[in-house]
Amino acid sequence: MRFGGGGGGGWGAHMAADERRPTRPAGPTLRRSIGLFRDHWALVALLALAITAASLIGLIPPLLIRAIIDDAIPNHDGGLADLLVIGIIVATLGGSLVGVAQSWLSNVIGQGVMEDVRNRLYARLQKMPLRFFTTTRGGEILSRFSNDVNAIQDAVTNTFSSLLSNVITVVSTVILMSILDWRLTLLGLAALPLFIWPTRRAAAAQRRLLARQQERLADLSAHTQETLSINGVLLMKLFGQESYEMGRFRGMNHDVRDLSIRRAMIGRWFFMFLGLFGALAPALVYWYGAHAIIRGDMQIGTVVAMAAYLTRLFGPVTQLFSTHVTVQSNMALFERIFDYLDLKSEIEEKPDAVELPRARGRVEFDHVSFAYTKHRLALNDVSFAVEPGQIAALVGPSGAGKTTISYLIPRLFDVTEGAVRLDGIDVRDLTLAGLAANIGMVTQEPFIFHASLRDNIAYARPGATDDDILRVMDAANLSDLLARMPKGLDTVVGERGYRLSGGERQRIAIARVLLKDPPVLVLDEATNSLDSESEYAVQSAVAKLLAGRTTIVIAHRLSTIHSADQILVLEDGRIVEHGGHRELLALGGLYARLYERQFTSERAPASLAEAENG
Repeated sequence: MRFGGGGGGGWGAHMAADERRPTRPAGPTLRRSIGLFRDHWALVALLALAITAASLIGLIPPLLIRAIIDDAIPNHDGGLADLLVIGIIVATLGGSLVGVAQSWLSNVIGQGVMEDVRNRLYARLQKMPLRFFTTTRGGEILSRFSNDVNAIQDAVTNTFSSLLSNVITVVSTVILMSILDWRLTLLGLAALPLFIWPTRRAAAAQRRLLARQQERLADLSAHTQETLSINGVLLMKLFGQESYEMGRFRGMNHDVRDLSIRRAMIGRWFFMFLGLFGALAPALVYWYGAHAIIRGDMQIGTVVAMAAYLTRLFGPVTQLFSTHVTVQSNMALFERIFDYLDLKSEIEEKPDAVELPRARGRVEFDHVSFAYTKHRLALNDVSFAVEPGQIAALVGPSGAGKTTISYLIPRLFDVTEGAVRLDGIDVRDLTLAGLAANIGMVTQEPFIFHASLRDNIAYARPGATDDDILRVMDAANLSDLLARMPKGLDTVVGERGYRLSGGERQRIAIARVLLKDPPVLVLDEATNSLDSESEYAVQSAVAKLLAGRTTIVIAHRLSTIHSADQILVLEDGRIVEHGGHRELLALGGLYARLYERQFTSERAPASLAEAENG
């Protein structure tokens, strides 16, 4: 568990620093955000057409009211009045129908953009190397998918159409008002420029607060994911830390609440005064218009129509100012999304990468050095070769570099110096899919999905038949498990396979690799922490798994590797000894000391039991 709020080193530190840097210019982010609509241009054009139609239809009723007042009533023309009233009803109904179409188009476009963003985010993160996921909190990643993507949904679905609608409404209304009477138009709009500066200030403050709010939401998501996962809950209960974790959660949750309240209140006074001006502006028009009518300079219908247009205008104007604040604040969300979309992976496939068919299985390390961080080598000038069908065991103290070697073979990391080759080809020159197809890996802690037995094993080959799955389960000594499962292959095994024993999880992982049938196998010895019965079942399955494959085994129990074709003894990132079991014992070096130490520790419990019984 993490108790700090940071993201660790590497990418995590980069992202944490990135989130807290000074606010960037909004222009590039805004242009890029608009670019998200590029693939939906046809629907956007239809939406613009619907909005324009709705806006133009909305201009009709005030003109008809003007005609009623200035023409129908003075001329005592009841028929004309009836037609004009019918026209008002038809225009209102038509505008409502177009509004329904506008809403449908807006949602289709918005949801399409959201789908694209999620797909691009997932695809980008899939390409990130293992280093990214070891240095970035899982909750932070989930927060980008849930909190950030969901937060921009309103901006994409509603703000875009609202902005377009309000702009068209304002422009068309101002043009028509200017045609009717430019003096009343200037009077009604004279104070609007005074609201520009407060709008910019409110927008900048909203953007800063929203960025901070999303950071705290990411912290909250990370905390929730860690402490409410199976391992987190188990640790919390074993150490009695429920109150401590509840206190941490409440603190972060309180921060989110406070930031949300501050965001909600920013600009509220400003918008209150803007709304007040919107209510007073028609009164100014009536005041000026009344005097103009008295002087004979203006008709009553024109004044009424202008007041109606002004009332119609101030709603969109207020929304435009509000939308400006919303758009500016949403730039913080888009920046967080784009930060992830712009991540660069150090594991890239070359344009001319070689598509390797089924490999023979020769694995070679040629003067390989590797560093997780700049100033400390995890491997230093490591060279060895494993021929097709051979078993090579990696042994050595903790931190010697065994796991690092296992990560470099399937290219989970790239070497710092030297080369790792498969069948004589540098793994960096192979396609990533081809490399993955030729290498299987069984780790000491295999990952089991919260899914059925079938789905967990068929993950290696989604098109596998039940006969294929049953065959590899039998080879992995899982027939007894299948017989106990109430729904057979359809039995759901629980989160991370917690309904299964450690040995059963290992054998499912072995069955999965058997189904994949790779020519090269990397095996982190699976029996290190199992009881004797489970160990026997797993070892029997492993023996079937190794047959005919090039295998690199990370050995924890040295008694299990007597038959290895070669044993590589590592210390401080170097190969210090290399040979067979008897040869290395006779050498009397590190391997012999490790073997003797392990043999002594394994004998001690038995000797103690004999002494007690004696």
